[in-house]
Amino acid sequence: MSVFLLLVVVGLCSAQYNPNLNENRTSIVHLFEWRWEDIAAECERYLGPNGFGGVQVSPASEHLIMENRPWEERYQPISYKICTRSGNEKQFRDMVTRCNNVGVYIYVDIVMNHMTGYGAGIGTSSTCGSYFNSGARDFPGVPYSRLDFNDKKCRSSNGGIDNYNDAYQVRDCQLLGLLDLALEKDYVRGKIADYLNNLISIGVAGFRLDASKHMWPGDIKAILNRLNNLNTKWFANETKPFIFQEVIDLGGEGISASEYFGNGRVTEFKYGVKLGNVIRKWNGEKMAYLKNWGEGWGFMPNGKSLVFIDNHDNQRGHGGGGASILTFFDSRLYKMGVGFMLAHPYGFTRVMSSYRWPRYFVNGKDINNWMGPPSNADGSIKTVTINADTTCGNDWVCEHRWPQIKNMVIFRNVVDGEPFSNWWDNDSNQIAFGRGNKGFIVFNNDDWNMDVTLKTGLPAGSYCDVISGQKEGTKCTRKQISVGNDGSARFQISNTSEDPFVAIHVNAML
Repeated sequence: MSVFLLLVVVGLCSAQYNPNLNENRTSIVHLFEWRWEDIAAECERYLGPNGFGGVQVSPASEHLIMENRPWEERYQPISYKICTRSGNEKQFRDMVTRCNNVGVYIYVDIVMNHMTGYGAGIGTSSTCGSYFNSGARDFPGVPYSRLDFNDKKCRSSNGGIDNYNDAYQVRDCQLLGLLDLALEKDYVRGKIADYLNNLISIGVAGFRLDASKHMWPGDIKAILNRLNNLNTKWFANETKPFIFQEVIDLGGEGISASEYFGNGRVTEFKYGVKLGNVIRKWNGEKMAYLKNWGEGWGFMPNGKSLVFIDNHDNQRGHGGGGASILTFFDSRLYKMGVGFMLAHPYGFTRVMSSYRWPRYFVNGKDINNWMGPPSNADGSIKTVTINADTTCGNDWVCEHRWPQIKNMVIFRNVVDGEPFSNWWDNDSNQIAFGRGNKGFIVFNNDDWNMDVTLKTGLPAGSYCDVISGQKEGTKCTRKQISVGNDGSARFQISNTSEDPFVAIHVNAML
């Protein structure tokens, strides 16, 4: 083996692209701002039985308590104690154990770029009561001191980021006034690695690295190199934690997502932006153009990407978003977007699960997008209640419980590893494609009815459509599709249907 090839192999081994999911599970869900106790219950009662592979949870480190309790307080660390608005360390440990025991793994959102902002002041207004003095850069709960921040290294005039084309400013200056940690320091790297290794010992499977664009890839790599292998109670020997890095790269800036491939997967923000444009039929886009979706659209390599329709930032109109982003507020289009994502082989998929807030627009901007999760009068997060129809109460949206989305998570599990096949389109917004001989999906996003006979690649038989209903016992609860001996089937989809798409797979065959 040449030295070059040896270096390539070593590089691939050290990067952590594998989500470590249980067999026959392919997607994770972001239970944004859920309590640890509610996540544990959801793993046991719903996520495990319905084939979800894991949960991205909100940051687990002690954080600032802000006035009116906005969601962003979770991203303002005070220490690395597991003590948050979602619960304490005992509840966190119980959640990890219970979820792991039903094959649903936990991925923690990690804030390691910064500590709370300079405007936080002095005091103990934090979720565990730790003292801090942001002006003095004093965080004894870690501890960090003035020596551990990038104040002297920043090249901008005001300590913040003036120019996103300047990679030094983006990585060495303060993001939104948050105190930028000096990640090149061995001491700082050690404190962060200790925190992550504590989470690994508890049993988590991996990490989302918040604000990765604002950290040097080499600094991230140096921290990751200190991480232990995963807990062998649930994972095979020598299993490394899954890493996915938040890098907002829509082009035109000084930092590229590709700079982070050496550390693990990277969030592909172009995915939701461009698919939103297509499904909304903006700028002349058509679903017929999706035939070469993925790398053919300028996306990062398949094995490096984590994909999503929306996330907690861009569903609020910021963080690499824009008006094209599909959210639960556009439920009809949203279900089509998520359905397409879960059927298509590109990328590792993450489903969003949100809470409602009262949108109020001023000059095109939602001025309520700061609002935190459904809360009690004392600021504690409300429990996620489950209604008789399996939807959620207390203003929790729970998109992952929408039958169409849950059934498409199962669809993806069934077709995992099968090739993209049997593409069809009408040169407009009616499309269909299969996944080998395991599944087939059809969309009608045109303004007229669809009635076509298509080659599915599936074995002959009767199948339950898993969008309008599902297979229960020996019957379909709603629409049924008959596949002939030649693998063809007739699809009739009204353009006025609430869910103008149909999906069938071999596990939904009668």
